[in-house]
Amino acid sequence: EVMLTSEHYKVQRLPFSHVSDSDVAFFERIMPGRVVTNPEELKPFNVDWLKSVRGCSKLMLKPQTTAEVSQALRYCYERNLAVNPQGGNTGLAGGSVPVFDEIILSTVLMNQIISFDKVSGILMCQAGCILEKLNDYLEEQGFIMPLDLGAKGSCHIGGNVATNAGGLRLLRYGSLRGTVLGLEVVLADGSALDCLASLRKDNTGYDLKQLFIGSEGTLGIVTAVSILCPQKPKAVNLAFLGCQSFTKVLETFTTCRAMLGEILSACEFMDEKCMELVERHLKLSSPVTGSPFYVLIETSGSNSTHDEEKLNNFLEQAMNSGLVTDGTVATDDKKIKASHRFTLWSLRERITEALTHDGYVYKYDISLPVGKLYDLVTDTRARLGQCAKNVVGYGHLGDGNLHLNITAESYSYSLLDAIEPFVYEWTARYNGSISAEHGLGFKKKQFIQYSKPNEAVFLMQRFKAILDPKGILNPYKTLPSSS
Repeated sequence: EVMLTSEHYKVQRLPFSHVSDSDVAFFERIMPGRVVTNPEELKPFNVDWLKSVRGCSKLMLKPQTTAEVSQALRYCYERNLAVNPQGGNTGLAGGSVPVFDEIILSTVLMNQIISFDKVSGILMCQAGCILEKLNDYLEEQGFIMPLDLGAKGSCHIGGNVATNAGGLRLLRYGSLRGTVLGLEVVLADGSALDCLASLRKDNTGYDLKQLFIGSEGTLGIVTAVSILCPQKPKAVNLAFLGCQSFTKVLETFTTCRAMLGEILSACEFMDEKCMELVERHLKLSSPVTGSPFYVLIETSGSNSTHDEEKLNNFLEQAMNSGLVTDGTVATDDKKIKASHRFTLWSLRERITEALTHDGYVYKYDISLPVGKLYDLVTDTRARLGQCAKNVVGYGHLGDGNLHLNITAESYSYSLLDAIEPFVYEWTARYNGSISAEHGLGFKKKQFIQYSKPNEAVFLMQRFKAILDPKGILNPYKTLPSSS
């Protein structure tokens, strides 16, 4: 394991104040018993989920209310103390842990559901609610969350919003930019902005919430969310298919989109290397083997007979035209459907976890025109040759989002030089995005120019300066320094 600190990235600490005993005493007064200073207890919160970057915060605050967040930030702003907002700490771009000694402000105790309206499907909750727990709560009411991620068991909805998390349901329900209806946010100076409206339609002035969705904690701290939730589908079917080439994968996708239409809820792909790693490191076994590519297709609808008929017609077409050579289906009428479906989804959802067992992982999260999606993997594999242990590609076929992962026995400067900026230049050549859903965080902020023109970056820096003039919120992240 290599954990990189600020020295490796040649980042200089900005002239923020250092935490003093009187600061700790102040925080203890406003949130007694919820101020952490014990270095052992702080360790896991200073390290990201991938165990790739490490900060050295000496203080963590665990507020329960927006008022407490507000008081804490007002104080930090006056004292010029830097703050690192943190949710479930499942980010993959180093955005959720301190770089130096920033105060960690954790939403872990802000986990209350405020209200749910069964007519409109609108949920209001605090930012620290865990995604999976929200989904369980909604399922009892006949609804689901509009997003689903591999990290659902630990990520927080506030962090999901702050990073504009994408995930496995985006194809069907769109991004958080559409499903989040309102936010409550505390700004750098401690003022609380209540835009927690629960209206589908509201054209009164600028849509301020959009500034905070995807801002990665650099413009304000999300404390509560109002989100539109779809009804729980009555019928869910899953097909796991083997394809002989990426061209066939693309044709399968085009065919399934045409034939499944409104019931298509996910279309994921993975290459044989991913499958190998999941089987080797996690001991999962796939019912479909021996193909260079695998496609996972999920349908969600309101009528199981109608949905199964559609799925069967599609599968027949795909098999007969030679697009798919092997496959398995988990339909609603199977007694074992839940466990079978769970197994099939695990093969895709747990790839990230399997990769971490394979060595040091270089992770890239790219948006590309869907026809070019796998070419980047092939070109990277050819470029790196024997220098890398594995080069794998998987991701969200439905939205042109490739997860390119490269593993090596250990961290290596020369390997990194061979990968970057090659991957970013390749992506820019096809007008792709260098971060489809993970965000820029700490690791990728200096590459923003590959996806955004200078004018856009300059405007972002101006927004940052207006909302956080002292730069105390999640410093060293998302935007290149404006100097």
